[in-house]
Amino acid sequence: MINKVILMGRLTRDPELRHTNSGAPVCSFSVAIDNGYGENRQTDFINCVAWNKTAEFVSNYFSKGKMIIVIGRISTRTWEGQDGKKNYATEVVASEVSFGESKRTQEGGGGYSAPQQNAASPAPAAPAFPDNVSDDAFTPLLDTDDDLPF
Repeated sequence: MINKVILMGRLTRDPELRHTNSGAPVCSFSVAIDNGYGENRQTDFINCVAWNKTAEFVSNYFSKGKMIIVIGRISTRTWEGQDGKKNYATEVVASEVSFGESKRTQEGGGGYSAPQQNAASPAPAAPAFPDNVSDDAFTPLLDTDDDLPF
């Protein structure tokens, strides 16, 4: 069976680093992930937890608003509260964490920018596709099953 999750989103708050009674570091954080487009757009908030070196890495290098990539597994926990009610938690246990953007992009000083066009020399127009070509002209190009190596 497979239980693997890959998430990419922004931290909703600064990661919280704690230590267990035995001294193991554990870091809790939440990732906001946008889904859908236009009017159907919504944001999911996914709770995550990291342990040991991964916990320290998240705590040291990430903060609210930073883009993060999390690879891990979904885990569910249940416990009985002081009021006697059963509580449930579903979270992603992170096994790997990576930066989701470069440092230059985070600082607002970079990333890719399109080359600027010189106003004196406009960009050449793309060649027009002839209207008189039928779809049948491309059929031989698509029917090449004999050339496939598998």
